[in-house]
Amino acid sequence: MINKLVSKIKKTNAPIVVGLDPMLNYLPKHLLDKAVAEQGESLEAVSEAVWQYNKAIVDATYDLIPAVKPQIAMYEQFGIPGLIAYKKTVDYCKEKDLVIIGDIKRGDIGSTSAAYATAHLGKIKVGNTEIAPFNEDFATVNPYLGSDGINPFIDVCKAENKGIFVLVKTSNPSSGEFQDRIIDGKPLYEHVGEQVAKWGEDHMGDDYSYVGAVVGATYPEIGKVLRKVMPKTYILVPGYGAQGGKGADLVHYFNEDGLGAIVNSSRGIIAAYKQEKYASYGEANFADASRAAVKDMIEDISNAISSR
Repeated sequence: MINKLVSKIKKTNAPIVVGLDPMLNYLPKHLLDKAVAEQGESLEAVSEAVWQYNKAIVDATYDLIPAVKPQIAMYEQFGIPGLIAYKKTVDYCKEKDLVIIGDIKRGDIGSTSAAYATAHLGKIKVGNTEIAPFNEDFATVNPYLGSDGINPFIDVCKAENKGIFVLVKTSNPSSGEFQDRIIDGKPLYEHVGEQVAKWGEDHMGDDYSYVGAVVGATYPEIGKVLRKVMPKTYILVPGYGAQGGKGADLVHYFNEDGLGAIVNSSRGIIAAYKQEKYASYGEANFADASRAAVKDMIEDISNAISSR
């Protein structure tokens, strides 16, 4: 699957991923009003509005982008109906031939980790039938429990030709409380990066590993260091746009071939219609605003890479 991701990035010339992270206050009023009129003030109504919201944004952007990244917590907050919207979104993005990065941030051990891996990347056998429960292409994974938490995911990835992105240095302000602690002369995130590179050596695609890393856009100097630590690792970069990251800050996340990283924007794209820059589209044309935001993001990052 890493080969497909790289191929689609080359084809679209867009090293970006759209974070499908719906919040209730992002939903255009007309979508929620219609769903409530049909299903009452219920989680089912919210789920339907979320699904219609996602579908419209995907329809408006799928030809420009290689991948999407739905954050499962944004669906879990709406209970079982929300998870149904998550699954419908994943399936629809598959129909559009997009690569799906399930942002699930799971981290456990043994059979529990294996169960998470099966749920999101693997298959369950029922009698003679194999069924993929969620069927994302990649999943984000928390490495805090060590190899016991990661190896079950890698086993499923090898069986299903899928991949993971391991949290190495996250974009949130307090990430340094643990991730920046100096151990044996180096910050913890470097130790994690080295281990990610080792895990990836046993599961390589043509040029990059199926074991990727998450490194936040808000720490460009750290990204520069980790790029050298993990030369064959694809880096998923959150924190662009709404969290302050800009294309010019991200050039060191990429290798000299212009590949090696994929940058995420969530509310900066899916809630673009709320921004002053795209306000002229209006709430009714929220998906068109998202398409314009995608084009602007591609231009920003591509110009930064080409001018470095």
